[in-house]
Amino acid sequence: MRRRIIVGICGASGVIYGVRCLELLRDAGCETHLVISPGGRLNIEIETPFSVEQVEEMADFAYDYEDVSAPIASGSFLTQGMIVAPCTIKSLSAIANSYSDNLLVRAADVVLKERRKLCLLVRETPLHKGHLRLMGMAADLGALILPPMPAFYHLPKTIEEIIDHTVGKVFDYFDIEHALFKRWNGDQRGGDRQ
Repeated sequence: MRRRIIVGICGASGVIYGVRCLELLRDAGCETHLVISPGGRLNIEIETPFSVEQVEEMADFAYDYEDVSAPIASGSFLTQGMIVAPCTIKSLSAIANSYSDNLLVRAADVVLKERRKLCLLVRETPLHKGHLRLMGMAADLGALILPPMPAFYHLPKTIEEIIDHTVGKVFDYFDIEHALFKRWNGDQRGGDRQ
């Protein structure tokens, strides 16, 4: 069976992370199941050169945000897990509190209850204690909290390289082979850095 992964795109800034995940999951031969929140749909139009329709065409299957009868709403539908990229604080709150009033949150809840992988690219800054508490709650339920925080040891030269570093971290979590960034192999310059 092909590796089957759900991708949720919420309305936080940074929808390009979800779009890039879809592109690279397709290239990796994964079967993707997509659900986009209304805010996510708006931000795709605002922040990217893609239309919502183009993004939906990147997925093998795309579902309506309100359709809680979709296959991904059931634990009997087997997947490797779900990526929510980006994840708004509103969706984080709903996931952490098992408030499944839409397909995106229901799919995440199913992934958690079935003990599958859930990766949340929480996109907010700065964070107050309530945000941190919600992240802790979601982590306690089994989610991986992976805020898109750029690293610079691989000397990125473009925004795409910064985005790919985060997507590479997501792929590491799902055990998907990639060459999206140069891995740290110690300080190769030599000498004492103290």
